[in-house]
Amino acid sequence: MVWHDGAETDSILYLDSAAVGALLDEIDPVGLVESVFALHASRDVILPDEAYLGWTTASGARARSLNMPAFVGGPLQACGTKIINANPANVARNLPRASGITVLFDTETARVACIMEGAAISALRTAAVSMMCFLRLARRPVERLAIVGAGRIAGAHLELAAKTLPGLTEVRIFDLDPNAAARLAGAAGATCAVACESVVGALGGADAIVTATTATAGYIGCDLLEPGTTVVNVSLDDLCEDVYLRAGLVVVDDWMLVKHDDRRLLGRLHRAGRVGGPGEPGRWERSVDAEIGDIVAGRHPGRTSPDQVVIVNPFGLAIEDVAFAGAVYAAALRQGIGAHLRR
Repeated sequence: MVWHDGAETDSILYLDSAAVGALLDEIDPVGLVESVFALHASRDVILPDEAYLGWTTASGARARSLNMPAFVGGPLQACGTKIINANPANVARNLPRASGITVLFDTETARVACIMEGAAISALRTAAVSMMCFLRLARRPVERLAIVGAGRIAGAHLELAAKTLPGLTEVRIFDLDPNAAARLAGAAGATCAVACESVVGALGGADAIVTATTATAGYIGCDLLEPGTTVVNVSLDDLCEDVYLRAGLVVVDDWMLVKHDDRRLLGRLHRAGRVGGPGEPGRWERSVDAEIGDIVAGRHPGRTSPDQVVIVNPFGLAIEDVAFAGAVYAAALRQGIGAHLRR
């Protein structure tokens, strides 16, 4: 989208977390991510590799910064970059584990048009992808949802599930910190959310599962997944390798990004010669069946049997953040919201 009015401006719009949160309430998040994945399927996006910077802090913690540029074409027309930083040790400091900004560029002049707080967008677009997958891939309307993890991303899933899944009757939440799980369940209001004492208790009988943790080693095996379950593995390595190898359907958002990621189990299995991408030639133990865009575009049927265990392992795409930021910025311009920073 061309943001300028034909004349050079001497300011950059800044939107803080309160402004971004209020403007996000005007957006249909699931509809927007469907539009983004349709454009991804038609290759009307530009999605370069992310830049990853990791370092050890003076206190010995592992910190990292990701820079994720993207261009979204079609009717959305948005260009920018997401910068997201994280340090797990922040939790002990009563600080969010992750924080970041999204920067939008004018698509005509390439000048920076807007800087906005990025965490709320990141959480909502992540939850929106999960809800879209549940609506399209669950074997029936989701009644029981399990959420593993009780941080901000988990909270976004809980809030959006209550608005998006009309048949939802129960949400089970597990976290290694029982107090965090109890707080999230208590904050759910009218939603039937309960904190569970074990991951087994949370997953049992679930139609749909979301994992949103900081786990770096698998702990969910095939034995914990009932036939017909749909799992969206938002975080890195909650699922054991037998789940990917034996699942009835495995879906990713962008295979090229997943296969080159050395922090993600699917990427490691690919480099070990065990898992291939959709239609990728080779002698694999199994292949990833489709990208999400293939299902949105109707090129892949998705679930083909009610008993299939369906696994979705989204990388998390900057085109989603940039599209959401573009919608937020357009709403801010209409309403005259935000602070102008002089260049």
